[in-house]
Amino acid sequence: MNDSKRLIVAVDGSENSWRAVEYVARILAGLPDVWVCVLSVERLPSRDRFATEEAWETACRIHRERVQEFMERCRRHLEQAGLAAETMIVPACHGPETEATACSLGTSIARDIIAFQEQGQFGTVVVGRRGVSRAEEFLFGSVTTKVTHLARNCAVWVVQ
Repeated sequence: MNDSKRLIVAVDGSENSWRAVEYVARILAGLPDVWVCVLSVERLPSRDRFATEEAWETACRIHRERVQEFMERCRRHLEQAGLAAETMIVPACHGPETEATACSLGTSIARDIIAFQEQGQFGTVVVGRRGVSRAEEFLFGSVTTKVTHLARNCAVWVVQ
């Protein structure tokens, strides 16, 4: 059975994902025994966009630094609201400096989020809704839509 007091807030560093963190902090502030994991599935820049390996590695390093700063900001915000919080970054398998035993192949961020939810028996997944039109969502899909379709035995909060 999934624990309803264990939440995942899936973030990507966007303003919409920050709103999801703020919402969780506001709604659950000070509740006892609530544990929040801020989860980011790493999506590195495409190697094909860079002329050299060094340029790509530099871009990956800058990207990781930004994600880590965002994650720390999220953790601090949740802790200031009186919630137990930690951060988890699922690294990309095909990136420089990846030495993790579990990593994302980059094929489906939504599947990575749900796999993490199932492994950790989290009772709630919180995601921010990206600002795309219905036509764009139909053509290209979205992580939020896929998470809501894949989730089983847990609640999904979609924050706009």
